[in-house]
Amino acid sequence: MEVKTSLLDNMIGVGDMVLLEPLNEDSFIENLRSRFDHNEIYTYIGSVVISMNPYRSLPIYTPQKVEEYRNRNFYELSPHIYALADEAYRSLRDQDKDQCILITGESGAGKTEASKLVMSYVAAVCGKGQEVNKVKEQLLQSNPVLEAFGNAKTMRNDNSSRFGKYMDIEFDFKGDPLGGVISNYLLEKSRVCKQPRGERNFHIFYQLLSGASDDTLLKLKLDRDFSKYNYLSLDSANVNGLDDAASFRTVRNAMQIVGFMEDEVQSVLELVAAVLKLGNIEFKPESRVNGFDESRVKDKNGETTGGLDNRAFSYRTVEAKMEKMSTTLNVAQAYYARDALAKNLYSRLFSWLVTRINESIKVGPLFAKTRHKVMGVLDIYGFEIFEDNSFEQFIINYCNEKLQQIFIELTLREEQEEYIREDIEWTNIVYFNNAVICDLIENNQNGILAMLDEECLRPGTVTDDTFLDKLNTICAEHQHFESRLSKNSKFLTDHSLPHSCFRIQHYAGKVLYRVEGFVDKNNDLLYRDLSQAMYKATHSLMRQLFPEGNPAKVNLKRPPTAGFQFKASVGVLMKNLQTKNPNYIRCIKPNDKKVAHIFTDSLVCHQVRYLGLMENVRVRRAGYAFRQPYESCLKRYKMLCKTTWPQWRGPARDGVAVLLTDCSVPTEEFAYGRSKIFIRNPRTLFTLEERRRACLEDLATLIQKIYRGWKSRTHFLLLKKSQVVVAAWYRRYAQQNKYQKIKSASLVMQSFIRGWKSERELLNICLSPSLQMQKYFLGLKTTTMSPMDNTWPAKPYGFLEGAHTELRRIFHLWRVSWLLSLKAVYEEKLEASEIFKDKKALYPSSVSQPFKGDYLEIQKNPKYQKLNSAVEEKVLLADLVNKINRANGKGSPRLFLLTKSNFVLADQKTGQVKTSVPLPDLASVSVSTQSDGFFALKLKEGSASASKGDFLLSSDHLIEIITKLHRIGTTAADRDQINIDISDE
Repeated sequence: MEVKTSLLDNMIGVGDMVLLEPLNEDSFIENLRSRFDHNEIYTYIGSVVISMNPYRSLPIYTPQKVEEYRNRNFYELSPHIYALADEAYRSLRDQDKDQCILITGESGAGKTEASKLVMSYVAAVCGKGQEVNKVKEQLLQSNPVLEAFGNAKTMRNDNSSRFGKYMDIEFDFKGDPLGGVISNYLLEKSRVCKQPRGERNFHIFYQLLSGASDDTLLKLKLDRDFSKYNYLSLDSANVNGLDDAASFRTVRNAMQIVGFMEDEVQSVLELVAAVLKLGNIEFKPESRVNGFDESRVKDKNGETTGGLDNRAFSYRTVEAKMEKMSTTLNVAQAYYARDALAKNLYSRLFSWLVTRINESIKVGPLFAKTRHKVMGVLDIYGFEIFEDNSFEQFIINYCNEKLQQIFIELTLREEQEEYIREDIEWTNIVYFNNAVICDLIENNQNGILAMLDEECLRPGTVTDDTFLDKLNTICAEHQHFESRLSKNSKFLTDHSLPHSCFRIQHYAGKVLYRVEGFVDKNNDLLYRDLSQAMYKATHSLMRQLFPEGNPAKVNLKRPPTAGFQFKASVGVLMKNLQTKNPNYIRCIKPNDKKVAHIFTDSLVCHQVRYLGLMENVRVRRAGYAFRQPYESCLKRYKMLCKTTWPQWRGPARDGVAVLLTDCSVPTEEFAYGRSKIFIRNPRTLFTLEERRRACLEDLATLIQKIYRGWKSRTHFLLLKKSQVVVAAWYRRYAQQNKYQKIKSASLVMQSFIRGWKSERELLNICLSPSLQMQKYFLGLKTTTMSPMDNTWPAKPYGFLEGAHTELRRIFHLWRVSWLLSLKAVYEEKLEASEIFKDKKALYPSSVSQPFKGDYLEIQKNPKYQKLNSAVEEKVLLADLVNKINRANGKGSPRLFLLTKSNFVLADQKTGQVKTSVPLPDLASVSVSTQSDGFFALKLKEGSASASKGDFLLSSDHLIEIITKLHRIGTTAADRDQINIDISDE
C-alpha cells in the first residue's frame, strides 16, 4: 500500500476533524462517510482517534504497518490506531509518563478489537527476550479467556463485552513489559438466567458443549444438545462466523499459557456445568398443614449441583439479634433463589478467573519493590439507550457520564497546559459541564444512587414504586430529571412518560429508565442458606467462592449494594485515570446490520452526539486549530520560500518566521510558541497546502527533467563503456584468432621444414656416390679467397684424388690472377695517399670509397653510344663535372672522360664532344687544401690546345681523377710528368 508522509497528503476528506471547514454536524458526518467509503476507518480529532467498525478484515494491521508507524510522529502518517499506540508507548518509555488509553463506544463499535490492536502493537514494538516474550504472551492470551466468560452474542454485536475491563500493563525502565493487573466492572450476570430474544448466553457455555471431548462431557455429565438446558436460548444458539468448538480449543490453550493448572481448568469447567444444571432445577408446590405454600425440587435425575442441599431452595433462615427464624419459600421464591444462586456463582467464578489471571501476570517479586511505568487500557460499556432500560443501563450510563466528565476535564487541561507550556495566551473555553448530571446520580445526600441505597436499607415495605416516589419528591426540580408523577407540572400531560419510569437528560441525550427491578438488582442478595449450602459442597473451588457461608464466620452486617460497589469502583477508576496521561479512542459502528459498506447517517449522528465529538472539536478549535513543531513545519513548507529552500541554516523558528512572512500570512492567523507554531484558522493551513502542492508539481517536473538527463547520460556512458569493452574483447578475440592462424601456419611450416630436413638427412644417409660427389663440388664455392688460407674441402672418395688435386691447383691460379687484378686498384689508392695525405682536407673521406673509374657506365648506356664511338681509346675514368665559366663564374655540367692520351669534355645532354685535350699539353693540376672538389687543369704555353685556355672544374671524385692523371703522366715515357700543385692559392 502507498506510504503517506503526512495526514494532509493525498487526503480523502479531512484526516483531522479540527481542520474541517465548514464545521457543523452535517459536514462532520459527511467527512466520516467519505473516508469510510474509501476504507479510511480512522480519523483524528487532534490526538483523539475516531474508529469506524468496517465489519470486515482490512490489510492495515500487518507487520509492515507496525514497522511503518514505529517511532514516527503522530501526524507524520495517515490516521491509524497504531499512531496513537506508538505515541502513548514512546511517551511512557522515553518521557516516563504513565499512560491510559480510554476506548469507548456502543456495543458493536469495535472496542474489544481496538484494545486487542493496541496491546498487540505494544507487544510488537517493545523489547524481545525469553522472559519478556513470556510476559507478552500471557498478557495477550488473557483476552481469549475473559472473552469466553465475559462476552456474548447480542443484537448489536456477535462478540459483545458484557463487562467492563481495565488493564494496567507495567513496564520496566527500558519499556519492556513486566506484568499487569486487570480490573473488571459490572459483569452482566442477569444474562446467565435470561437473554433477550435474538441474543445468547455467555460464550463459554456454547463452547464447552460444542468443543469439549466426549470424555470431558461424560465426566461433567453434560449433553451436547443446547435444547436440554433452560439457561441457553435456542433461537440464536448457532451464530454464523463463530466456531464454538475451535474457540473452546483456543480458550483451553490460552488458559494453559496464562498459567492455569489442569486441575484448575477442570474445576472451572465443573462450575460452568453446575450453572447449566442449576437452570434445569424445577420446583413443584407443596402445601403445609399451617396453610403456607412450600416448594420442593422435582426429582428428575437425582442430582442438582455437586452435593448441594436441595433444602436450601425450600427454606430461608433470617437472623436478627441472636435469633433465628426459618420461613418457607414458595415456587416463585424458589425460582428466584435458584436464579440468584446461578448468577452469583457465575459472577464469582468470573471474578475468581480475573484474580487468578492477575496472579499469573502480576509483576514478579524481583521487580515488585521498584517503581514501574504503567499503561492502562480501558474497554468498557458504551453509552446505552435501549427500548427497555433498566438498572444495568443506568449504572453503565453513569459510568459513561464520569468518563465524559474526565474526558472534557483532561482535554481542556491538556489544551491549557500546552498553551501555558508554549507561552501562548489562553482563551477561556465555554463548554457543557456534565458535573451536574454526575451530581444528580452520585450525590451522597440526595443522589439517585444514594436514595436507591436508602430504600434498600430502610425497614418496611420497599418496592420499585416507593423508590420512584422518592425520586419524584427529591429530584422534581432538577433540570435534567423528568417523571410523569413529579411535582413539575409540565410533565403531567406528557404521555411519552409511563408512570413506572423516569427520564434523565444525559450529555448524550435523554434516556427513559423503567424502575422495575431497580431495588432487587441493587440489593443483589443471596439467601444465607444458599451461601452456607455452597460452602458445604464437596467442590473445593465452590467453597472458595462463598466464604460468607462458613458458619464459623457468620457476619450479620448487610453486604454493600451493587450500586454502592459500582460507584466506589468507578471512583477508584477515575482517580487512577487522572494520574495518567489520557489517550482516547472513540469507536463508532456505521450500521446496525453488522455488514460492510453500509453507512447509516442517523445512527452515526446519534453516536457522534452522545460521544460529544463535536464538542471535542470545538474545544480543540477554541484556541488554535493546528499546531506543529517548528522543525516539522519548516521541513514541510520550506519550498514555498526562496530563502528557506533548499536548506535553512539558522534556527527552525527563524526559518518559519521568514517563511510565513514571505507567504504573506496575516499575523493574527498564527502565534509563535516555544517549540511550535500555532495556526488559528484551518483555511490558512489549507492555503499553505495548496501552494505546497503546486510547488511540488514544479519540483517534480524539475526532478523528472534532471532525472531523465541523468538517466540518458548514464545510459550513454554505459553504452560507451560497453562498446569499449566489446571492442576490447573483439580485438582480443581477433588477435587470438590471428595468432592462432599464424601459430597454426608456423607449426605447419615447421613441420614441413622439419620433415624436409629429416628427408634430406635420410637422403644424405642413403645418397648414391654421385650425389655425394655433387655435394662435394657444391661445397667448393665456400672456399675462402684469402691467399693466406690454404684450406681445401676433403674428398669424399679416394678415386677423386686426381680431380681433387687439379681443382685445388686451378683454384689457386685463379685466386692469384684475381688478386693481381686488384693490384692496380691498391696501387692507385697508395699513390693517392702519397699525393693527398695530410695535404687535402677532402682525402680522409675518400679512403673508404673504392675507385670505380666509369661512374657513367658509358659502355652500357645507349645514351652515350655516340660518345663512346667518338673516343677511340679505352676510357679509364668517366664522370660528371661542373665546368666553371671564367666570365661569370657559373657552372655548366660536362661529361669528363679520361683515356691514356686525352681528357675529353662533352655535353651532358647530347653527348657531343666539346673539347678534347691531349695529355702532353697538360702542364699541371692545381687543387686547394680544403674539402672542396674544385681543380684547375693548366695547359702548356705554346701547345696546340693552349688557345682554349685553362679549365676550372668541380667533381665529387676529385681524388680519383687527379690520382689517375698523375699515374698516366708518370707511366708514359713520351711525355713529361704532370705536376700536382696543392696550395691555398
